[in-house]
Amino acid sequence: MKPFIALAFTSALALQGCAFAPGQYLDPDEFKDGAEAEHGTVQLIRITPEMLKGDLASDMGTSSKQELLNYKPSAYRIGANDLLYITVWDHPELTAPSGPQQQLDANGRLVRPDGTLFYPYIGNVEAAGKTIEELRATIARRLTNYIDSPQVDVSILRFGSQRVVVSGAFDTAGEVPITTAPMTITQAIGQAGVDTETADLTGLTLKRDGREYMLDVDSLNRPDSWLHQVYLKDGDQLHLPYNDQRKIYVLGEVNLPQALSFKATTMNLMDAVGTAGGIRQETADGEALYVIRGAEDMMTEPAKVFQLNAKSPTAFALAKHFPLQPQDVVFVGPANITRWNRFISQLLPSANVIGIGAAADYNLNR
Repeated sequence: MKPFIALAFTSALALQGCAFAPGQYLDPDEFKDGAEAEHGTVQLIRITPEMLKGDLASDMGTSSKQELLNYKPSAYRIGANDLLYITVWDHPELTAPSGPQQQLDANGRLVRPDGTLFYPYIGNVEAAGKTIEELRATIARRLTNYIDSPQVDVSILRFGSQRVVVSGAFDTAGEVPITTAPMTITQAIGQAGVDTETADLTGLTLKRDGREYMLDVDSLNRPDSWLHQVYLKDGDQLHLPYNDQRKIYVLGEVNLPQALSFKATTMNLMDAVGTAGGIRQETADGEALYVIRGAEDMMTEPAKVFQLNAKSPTAFALAKHFPLQPQDVVFVGPANITRWNRFISQLLPSANVIGIGAAADYNLNR
C-alpha cells in the first residue's frame, strides 16, 4: 500500500500548491482593508477615478511659476571683462588708435577687473554698473574739456561679465553669455542644444540665488507652456540630468519585461505596459497590476504600492491617466492557475522519484 501513501502525500502537497509556487507574487489580502491601508512600511492604494482626482494631482512643477515670471530684465549693465568699442565721430585717433586696418578687437577697450577702463585725455573711467547710455554720456561729458561737442557712441564687442552656466545632457555645455538682448530659458536651451537620446527632459533644474527650481523641458511641447516667458540673469545655472539612472522597470506577466528609459512626463502606466508588449493573457492575473514606488526615506514615510484592477480592458482608461515616476516598478502578477501549473511542473519530477522509490520498496518487501 506504500505507493498509495506516496500518492496521498503528493496530492496533499498539490492541494497547497499555490502556497509553494515559485516566483514572485503580491497578495493584496496581506494589507488591511480600505482604499489606503498601511502594512508595515508599505501603503496600498487602489487606482480609482477618485484617487486620480485627489492626492495624485500635481501642478507639474508650476508651484514657482509666478516667482520666476516676476523677474523682468532691465537694461544691460557693463561689467568687468566686457570689451567695448567707443566711437568719437570725426576723431579717428580716439576711435581706432591702432589704425582702421586693424580688426575691431584691436581697438576695443577692455573693462578691467576693478570695473574701470582707460580712455585718452580723460584717463580712468568707471564703467562697471553703468548702462551703455550712461557710459556714453559720461565719456562725452568729460571729453568736452578737450573736444567741442563730442559725438560719442558705445557698443559691446564681446560680452564677458555676465553669464549663465548650462551643464548635463546638452550638446554644448558650458557658459552662455548674457547680452544686451534679454535671454529666456528656451533661448539658452536652444543655443546649447539638447541630447534628446540621453537627457531626462523632466529633470531640468534652474539654480538661482541659492534656490532650485524644478522645470520640465518636455512641457515646451504643450500649448500651456510658460518656460519661454522666463528670463535668465547673471549667475543662473541650468542643469539637465542624464536619464541613464532614471528608468521604469516592467516585470512579471508581460510579454517583454524590460527597463524603460524615463525621458518625459508623458510616460504613463498604459504606455509602460504597452511598450512591454502588453499583459500575457494566458498567465496574468488581471487584478494584480501594481506600481511599486519606493520612498526617499523609508524611516519617515512608507513606500507605496498602487493597484489597478485590469481584469477589464476598460481599466486602461485609468492607466492612461496614471503618471509614472523614475524608478517605479510595474509588476503584473500571475494568475492562481499559472502558479498552480508552475508548482505542478516542479512537483511532478519529485513525485515520480517518490513513486519509483515507493514501488521499489514495495516490490522488495513482497
